[in-house]
Amino acid sequence: MAEQTPVDEMNYDALAQDALRGVIRLALERAQSPSGIPGEHHFYITFKTRAKGVSVPPDVIAKYPDEMTIVLQHQYWDLAVEPDLFSVMLKFGGMPKVLTVPYTAVTRFYDPSVKFLLQFEPPETPAEPVLTLAEAPKPTEPRPSGDDDGPKVVSLDQFRKK
Repeated sequence: MAEQTPVDEMNYDALAQDALRGVIRLALERAQSPSGIPGEHHFYITFKTRAKGVSVPPDVIAKYPDEMTIVLQHQYWDLAVEPDLFSVMLKFGGMPKVLTVPYTAVTRFYDPSVKFLLQFEPPETPAEPVLTLAEAPKPTEPRPSGDDDGPKVVSLDQFRKK
């Protein structure tokens, strides 16, 4: 008689993922304090831009239609940390933009100052309708180029192992 594989009705993998997302929330709460992020710590937060609950301005989502990484270090504003999500204002091309990100949309949280990395299963994203050429959005006006000392969005694709 063959033994049956036990069924994980507690769904421990999901419970562990939720608990680890709590680490992100706690780190962001420290960053939200009046003293800001302590020491040399800074955060690279990668998330799915089309995950449920994510709010990203249309021009930003056009540039990062699937995933983006934001850096919280020196220049971020209005960081608001809630139980299920966070929002923050960053500058893109010198223009302030507010992003709202549920923790469930986060796929990576990295603090390079101490080489601390959390990696998560990507959330399911809703299917996007396929645009025909006639429906394709018109290109946006080019942003003025100039020196911008603000935070940069970094694509980690060049660093990923293929």
